[in-house]
Amino acid sequence: MKTSETYRPIADFSLTGRVALVTGAGRGIGYAIARGFAQAGATVVINDISEEAARAACERLQAEGLRAEPQAFDVTDHPAGADAIDAIVARHGKLDILMNNAGILIRKPVETHEIGDWDKVIAVNLTSFYALAREATRHMRKAGYGRIINTASLMGISSRPGVISYVAAKHGVVGITRALAAELGAHGITVNAIGPGYIETEINKATLADQRFHQQVVDRTPLGRWASPDELVGPAIFLASAAAGFVSGHILMVDGGMSATLFQPEVTDLGLAA
Repeated sequence: MKTSETYRPIADFSLTGRVALVTGAGRGIGYAIARGFAQAGATVVINDISEEAARAACERLQAEGLRAEPQAFDVTDHPAGADAIDAIVARHGKLDILMNNAGILIRKPVETHEIGDWDKVIAVNLTSFYALAREATRHMRKAGYGRIINTASLMGISSRPGVISYVAAKHGVVGITRALAAELGAHGITVNAIGPGYIETEINKATLADQRFHQQVVDRTPLGRWASPDELVGPAIFLASAAAGFVSGHILMVDGGMSATLFQPEVTDLGLAA
């Protein structure tokens, strides 16, 4: 238990000596968070389904003098995921942080959203989170310490047309996060999620190119813009660090205030114009 004598407001954000696995980290949000973990002192294991992408990401981090190593596997291949976690623990003696981030998105209206589309999205965005958390937990329980962080979404607490499987999966991520937090807290393991809003990433390439939709997001967000992947790094480091030692079962929304706002009126509508 922390007291005023033991609280270290800066040092508690350090990840020095920690070992972290980040899935889907070859690019986008995963890469940004992996880089942030490494900058905070962690040894980061970069996962991607592509061995080439995982190695390239590691080389970029290593060029900055950061500790990173590749671990390519398909997150829907559960035996491969279990073997990868065992290999990490064999190399480093532990796994402190699991960042479940890998994700895909299929945009189709419900009448053409095939069962195969649904199964694929659920397998990557939801089932893999549970499977990897389960494997990581085996080691974390023995150590009496662990941090599991899941990438949820604004779509985990809300919805929009055309992405039904993604919405269902991300609502499931919120549920898994809370269920695991309830079950694993007694073993010194915290489980939380980050809920990104609209982020300028490859997965949003189509919506970024749609000027009308892009502007709708800007108009609907109190901060008046999309975010960059780097803006998720600070929240992730917080949840992975000692600073969040009593935070568990929480969904930390990083959405520019969108989920807190029914609609975003013009400033002039409020009589606040200069």
